[in-house]
Amino acid sequence: MLTHKQKQYSVLSMSTVAFAFNFAVWTMFSIIGIKIKQELGLTDTEFGILVATPILTGSITRLPLGILTDRYGGRIVFFIQMLLVAGATYGLAFAHEYWQYLVAGLFVGLAGGSFAIGIAYTSAWFEKDKQGTAMGIFGAGNAGAAITNLVAPMIVVAAGWQMVPKVYSIAMLVMAIVFWFFTFNDPKQMERARTGQHISLKDQLAPLKELRVWRFGLYYYFVFGGFVALALWLPKYYVGEYGLDLKTASFITMLFTLPSGVIRAAGGYASDKVGARKVNWWVFWISIACLFFLSYPQTTLLVKGIEGDFSFDIGLNIWIFTALVFVVGIAQGFGKASVYRIIHDYYPNNMGSVGGMVGVIGGLGGFTLPIFFGLLSDYTNVRSSCFMLLFILVAICMVWMNYAIVQQKKESEIL
Repeated sequence: MLTHKQKQYSVLSMSTVAFAFNFAVWTMFSIIGIKIKQELGLTDTEFGILVATPILTGSITRLPLGILTDRYGGRIVFFIQMLLVAGATYGLAFAHEYWQYLVAGLFVGLAGGSFAIGIAYTSAWFEKDKQGTAMGIFGAGNAGAAITNLVAPMIVVAAGWQMVPKVYSIAMLVMAIVFWFFTFNDPKQMERARTGQHISLKDQLAPLKELRVWRFGLYYYFVFGGFVALALWLPKYYVGEYGLDLKTASFITMLFTLPSGVIRAAGGYASDKVGARKVNWWVFWISIACLFFLSYPQTTLLVKGIEGDFSFDIGLNIWIFTALVFVVGIAQGFGKASVYRIIHDYYPNNMGSVGGMVGVIGGLGGFTLPIFFGLLSDYTNVRSSCFMLLFILVAICMVWMNYAIVQQKKESEIL
C-alpha cells in the first residue's frame, strides 16, 4: 500500500512525462512543417498558419478540459485525452493537400489541452506551500518541444517526415497506458464523488468576470505563447537567417526549448520563496532587454568618407543571437511558473477554470504569434520583425502590471 507522499510523487512524475509527450506532439509541425512547406511551395504566412493550427485547438480546449478535470478528476480525463491524440496523430501521416494538413492539425492540437488537465490534477495533490514547486515541475514537461527538436529531424532523415506522426502516435498510446497504471484519483475528487457535492459550472466560471484573470492571461500570452511561437519559428529562422540545414537548426533551437522547459521547476520554487510577482518583474525586465537587441535587423551602413566611401555591418552573429534567445527562454521558463503560482494565490479552488482560461489565452499566443511573424516577415521583408513584436508585447505587460500594483496600493491605503 503506497503512502500519500508516494502517490503524490508518482502522480507528479507521470503527469510531467505525459505532458512532455503531448508537448512534443503539439510542436511537431515546427519540424515536419518545413518539409511540407517545401513540398507545397508555401509562403511564410501560409507556413505560419500551418504550424499554428494545432496550437489553436490546444488553446481553445484548455478551458473545457480544465472544467472537466475539476468535475471528473484529472486521471480519467488525461487518459482519454491521450488516446484521442494518439489516433489523430497517426492520421496526419496520410494527408496530402494543404487543407488536409490544416484539418489534421486541428485534431492533433488536442495535445496542447493536456496542460489544463495536468495543472489542475497536479495542484489537487499538493499543499499550498508546495504549489509553485509542484506546478513548476509539471510545467517543465513543455521541454517536450526539445524532444521534437532532437528526435523528429532524425526520423525525417532516416525514414521521411510521414514517419514522425506514426512514431509519435505509438509513443502516445504507450504513454497513456503507463499513465493509467501509475496514477491515482486525487483525494479531493474522491471526496466530491463520495458526497456528490461538485462545484457548479456557475461557480467555476464566476472568477472569469474579473479583469485580473485577463491580466494574468496577457502575461501568459507572452511567457508561454511567446515560447511556443519561438519554438515553432526558430528552426525556420536559423535556416533563413544563418543558412543552416534543418537538422543543425533544430538542434540549436533545442538550446532554447530544453532549458526553458526544465527551468520552469526552478521558477516555481523561486515563486514559492520570494513571491510570484517579484519573479514576474524580473522576467519582464530581462526579456525586454534581450528583445531590444534581437529586434535589430542585420544592417550595412555606408559611410561617406573623406577619401572615399566605406561600409561596415551591424548585426548579431549566430552565437550572440543564440545566447540572447537562450536568456529569453530561461526568463520565459521562470515566468510560466510564476504566473500559475500567482493564479493559485488568488484562485486556489478554481485552478481548472481560471488556470484553463489563462492557458487558453497563453495558447492563443502560440497560435496567433507565428501567423503575425509570417505576416510581418512577408510585408516588412525583415526577419527580426518577430522579435520587434515580442518587444512591444512585453512592454505592454510591464505597463499593465505596474498600473495594477499602483491601483492595489491605493486601495490598501484607503482601507
